[in-house]
Amino acid sequence: MDITIILQMMLAAMGGAIVYTLIGIAPGTDETAVLAPVTIALALSGVSPYIILSFFISAIVAKKLTDSIPVAVAGIPGGVMAAPMVEHAMVLKKHGLPDVSIKKMASGSVIGTLVSIPVSFLIANAILPYADSISKHAGLIFFLGAIFLALMTKNKILSLLIIAPFAILIQGLRHLYWGLEVIPPETTVFVSFFLGITIGPIVVKLFDLINKEEREKLPKLGLNEIAIKKSNKEEGIPNPFKILTPKETGTAAFGSLLGSLTFFLTPVGMTVFLGETLTRHIKDPIQRASRAISTMDGLTNASYISGTLIPLIAIGLPLSPMAIGPAAGLFNAPPIFTPEHNIHHILSMGEIMTATIIGAAIALLITFFITIKFSGEICAFVFRFIPHEALIGLFAGLVVMLAFMDAGWINIFGTFLVALVSGILFRYGVNYGVMFMVLYAAPWLMGWF
Repeated sequence: MDITIILQMMLAAMGGAIVYTLIGIAPGTDETAVLAPVTIALALSGVSPYIILSFFISAIVAKKLTDSIPVAVAGIPGGVMAAPMVEHAMVLKKHGLPDVSIKKMASGSVIGTLVSIPVSFLIANAILPYADSISKHAGLIFFLGAIFLALMTKNKILSLLIIAPFAILIQGLRHLYWGLEVIPPETTVFVSFFLGITIGPIVVKLFDLINKEEREKLPKLGLNEIAIKKSNKEEGIPNPFKILTPKETGTAAFGSLLGSLTFFLTPVGMTVFLGETLTRHIKDPIQRASRAISTMDGLTNASYISGTLIPLIAIGLPLSPMAIGPAAGLFNAPPIFTPEHNIHHILSMGEIMTATIIGAAIALLITFFITIKFSGEICAFVFRFIPHEALIGLFAGLVVMLAFMDAGWINIFGTFLVALVSGILFRYGVNYGVMFMVLYAAPWLMGWF
């Protein structure tokens, strides 16, 4: 690793931090939808693995730092993982403290990042001796992972029942492409099916809008007036350890540690469970809300970083909800990255550590400073000038392009078929994680029929 690569990693991290600071504030942006397509596109473009990893770590840290801003000022989550914090943030807003809410959540994110990176490397080191055994049984592990995640979803029975049919759909489309000689037999379509699952809910919603009867059932709303309170300016260089009280720092650090240790479980579920468990004994509503949001934000950051780094360093297979979702492009972006040849195999542990530290450090320096100093102004700019629909259109267009690159025109329709089925299943309570696990397990599972 020479100085040129390090400079490129720093530039990529700066770009990731700036772009995903804005995307994080945009309301309702799903982490998988906005991170996975870009990571996969970078991999397929031939960008260096060092740069991809630095960019990704910076992007996820920046996204998690800023997606709590719209929660504090408007009660609207900036991402899926920010949703559990809405209730507590609204308590602080009710008491006229939205600026305090932003500072507490952003500081909790910093704690989560600082705790999770060294813990992730320690856990990965402990798992390394068992990596070969885990890799040999990858298909079975993905299948068992699908069952495990299905049992944790809202609609357990449907989630279990769709495992085999969804695997048939995935493998059936692959065999159709092979039979039509659209792609050679040794090529496996993966990227576009993965992204099809990601945009599933959006595609179903678009089909609803095409249906006149469904469209007429939708409520007619006028302009949504959002009042953004001008926050008090933080003097000097912001310090998360001064913004948080010692008890809030301790709880955020402990929650981040637990989030790192449970990297293989669903981040949303663990955020709600641990965040409430660690703060429910506090009687004062303002203190409880402050402690809860700082703990939850630290935990979400920790679970995302550990869920990426531990499987990436130790195994090279996406064996966590984070790894099979937003970070999937680091593990599987054929033909550049495959389960047998990805960042795990290309970079050493020291190189992964260097890229991670560069990405995280630059994102923290840029995004934490901007968040504390200018959160209100940025939020107002994003709400006024960056429509949610524009972001959705941008990433949907990227999915169409990648689907065409995977297997031509027919695969655009195949990807939308996967998206439509996935979106319907998601609407009925089947978690993304179940469908992603089935996507990975499909070849192994169909081998039994």
